[in-house]
Amino acid sequence: MADEGKKIETLKAQIMEYFVGKEDIAENVLICLLAGGHVLLEDVPGVGKTTLARTLAKSLECDFGRIQFTPDTLPGDVVGTTIYNMKTGEFTYREGAVMHQIVLADEINRTSPKTQSSLLEAMAEDHVTVDGKSYSLPKPFMVMATQNPVEFLGTYPLPEAQMDRFMMRLSLGYPDDAEELRLAKNFLAGKKLEEIQGVCTAQDVLEMKAQVEKVQVSDGVIKYVQDIIGKTRQEKSFVLGASPRAMLSLLRASQAKAYLMGRDFVKPDDVKAVAVNVLHHRLSLTPEAKIRKEEVDRLLKELVLKAKVPM
Repeated sequence: MADEGKKIETLKAQIMEYFVGKEDIAENVLICLLAGGHVLLEDVPGVGKTTLARTLAKSLECDFGRIQFTPDTLPGDVVGTTIYNMKTGEFTYREGAVMHQIVLADEINRTSPKTQSSLLEAMAEDHVTVDGKSYSLPKPFMVMATQNPVEFLGTYPLPEAQMDRFMMRLSLGYPDDAEELRLAKNFLAGKKLEEIQGVCTAQDVLEMKAQVEKVQVSDGVIKYVQDIIGKTRQEKSFVLGASPRAMLSLLRASQAKAYLMGRDFVKPDDVKAVAVNVLHHRLSLTPEAKIRKEEVDRLLKELVLKAKVPM
């Protein structure tokens, strides 16, 4: 795993060179990529969500596509449409914006639920269906969706089924003083994303994903994950507990975390490191818990600490 570890470190350094923000954000995005998951970036405008997605795609030499969601965006704009070709007398498929390896779904909560749901099949099945015919998506395939948490007018909150399709929900936050100073210097120096050189290829990503799936997970760690999921279902402050899909996402993300750490087996610490980001967006507080001003993150951290760690 020495060569793969070197590639990962080079890739992380490349991302941090152009994306000015917290290193753990870049690492969690890489975890989702290698685990075959998708990311929901939730934060205020202008903190680098689009820059992060474009930097990742260029560093991986992957095809990048951006969908700017608006209230009038149609499902066909996302998945594509079939058009009648008068010369051949046949219908041909015109690709939608989702037909890219790294897809930025910008302001996903600004479009209608019907258009939001058009992403469901692509995110879950790695293909889209248009007029009864399926079309495979390029590999690797990853959706990075963004939404603004502070605006409510003209937005359509993502339904639970859509939220559950995202492996992680990440919040970038404002950069600290040193990071903001570096951002200003990069801007004044004219540093552009077009200058980014690829440090990995799509084939490298596919090979690393295959290695992640081989990372060993002991029965004890599986029971540890199961215990965490079970405690979310018992917690009275949550409307519903985490789903079986959440458990599988937590297991795979833990494998990817272990792989990034250079190990071929999962430790409980790997599970702890990713648990909050994997589970947060899948859980909703009850009205009573909101009145008590409970916080999902704090409750999750307490549940993780209560779960029985395997010996």
